[in-house]
Amino acid sequence: MGIQSNLDQYAENETGEQFTRQNSKLLKIELAAGGVQAKRGSMVAYQGDVKFENKGSGGLGKMLKKATTGEGADMMHATGTGELFIADDAKDVHIMYLDNDQISVNGGNILAFNESISWDIKRLSGGAAGALAGGLYNMELSGTGFVAITTDGPPVMLDVASAPTFGDAQAVVMWSGGVQMNLKTDTTGGLKSMVRGGSGETFQMAFGGQGFVLVQPSEGPTGGGTEGGGGGGLLGALGG
Repeated sequence: MGIQSNLDQYAENETGEQFTRQNSKLLKIELAAGGVQAKRGSMVAYQGDVKFENKGSGGLGKMLKKATTGEGADMMHATGTGELFIADDAKDVHIMYLDNDQISVNGGNILAFNESISWDIKRLSGGAAGALAGGLYNMELSGTGFVAITTDGPPVMLDVASAPTFGDAQAVVMWSGGVQMNLKTDTTGGLKSMVRGGSGETFQMAFGGQGFVLVQPSEGPTGGGTEGGGGGGLLGALGG
């Protein structure tokens, strides 16, 4: 009698941490340790007493920034004493702990973070190319706590201090504090390509300083206007 299977390998992971990778695609959050902001629609299951509140884009100011830039993420506030399981289209999940530090992240790659983490939408600049790229934005997370992000496939983490480092704006997921980003012009493509979701590689992201850049093995969906696309302002209009 009973069930014979190989399902035991998928039993819950118990690490004692608030954020735990249940597997490479699924994040488990212990809410008894504090509330979290999670990507709206990312809940796949929960156990116990969990409450959800739609936080939208994080207040009127951030809502207006998201509307005009295309960057940001609609978040839900999760609290309670239970366990929350979240995922985003079976993308790979990665966990970081910020200790009074900050990171710059593509909004579409953010899965969840502690409510102790502050965030805002920041314009990316960089000389003459940056002036043309007035529509390129990222989300900046800062403070102390856990952050979970997703990537479309296993990423590579590049040490920018070891060599000149460049990335396609559609493939760059995030970079750590201490890293400086500038935009490098390449005459091989078209103006629209500087926006995440464009085509070609006219504008590349150039990195220096101390820290790392995380790059995914995918340039994301083509076409502008996707959430977290960073394609507002001048280029949002041109790419329409």
